[in-house]
Amino acid sequence: MSNATPPGWYPDVNMPGAERWWDGTAWTGHTRPAAVTHPMALPLPAASRVSAPGGGRTTRTVAVAGAALAVVAAVVTGFVVLGTDGGGGATGQRPAPGTTAPRPAPTGTGRSAAPSPDDGPRVLVDQLNGVTLRVPEGWEKPENTLDDASTMRTVGSYTCPGDSGSNCYHGTVTVRTASGGLTSMEALADEDIRRAADAAYEENSAGDPVHGGIRSHEVLASESVSVAGRTGHLVRWRVTTGNGPGGYVQSLVFPSAVGSETPVVVRFAFDAGRDELPLSLMDTITEGIRPLGDSATSGGVGSTVGPS
Repeated sequence: MSNATPPGWYPDVNMPGAERWWDGTAWTGHTRPAAVTHPMALPLPAASRVSAPGGGRTTRTVAVAGAALAVVAAVVTGFVVLGTDGGGGATGQRPAPGTTAPRPAPTGTGRSAAPSPDDGPRVLVDQLNGVTLRVPEGWEKPENTLDDASTMRTVGSYTCPGDSGSNCYHGTVTVRTASGGLTSMEALADEDIRRAADAAYEENSAGDPVHGGIRSHEVLASESVSVAGRTGHLVRWRVTTGNGPGGYVQSLVFPSAVGSETPVVVRFAFDAGRDELPLSLMDTITEGIRPLGDSATSGGVGSTVGPS
């Protein structure tokens, strides 16, 4: 009489509805859909049969049958806990045939979630207004600003001319929702350009004077423009300041692609005399504005923007 569990298909508690092949000594990698609803019973060892006195034949199960079953269970348990599945893997997570065991918790695959196309250091995302802007080379997206506008700016600050207590940046672009009751894109741009100029070269959002104030301005452009597939308007000024080289400011207004299409304002401020900040860069940034989640352009993600 053999003490080994015979080869066969047995329920795999790690794979509900499936059976795994037991080769007589260890689990194998072979599985199949369960052929029966209930677990397959293990064959019992044959009971010893003896002849009763008088020539009559009667059958009785001797105590050794129960002992043999105990030995079978012990041997199989030893193989499952200490043996291998034939492929070098540990078998401790699978029970012996005919037994049950807690199902191991699923383990992670080690893969990280695919990044959103709107994420990344090269894209400025404005969720409120539903747009993205490409971040130029040598620019950054600050985590904190003095106002609530989405902002990108040149890396590295300098002491503002005429005010030793404030820091300025050579180039700044901010995105905000238009305020006021105006609906015309041109009227909104005309109204916002003075605010943009004052914020960049008159005084900052904290009320500190910078650049010695604006002495004069020249209108360089006032024109209709297509932004993210919608018709908007931009106004561009050249400003002269009391201290420093002055600069260029632009207010770009266009309808949002989300919600009630509330107009979006994008303000530009570039210090004058900076080779890395040509006016053409304002146009390049404007052309790169996209609706949030635009699949055709990956939400505004494209080649790195640089001075042209």
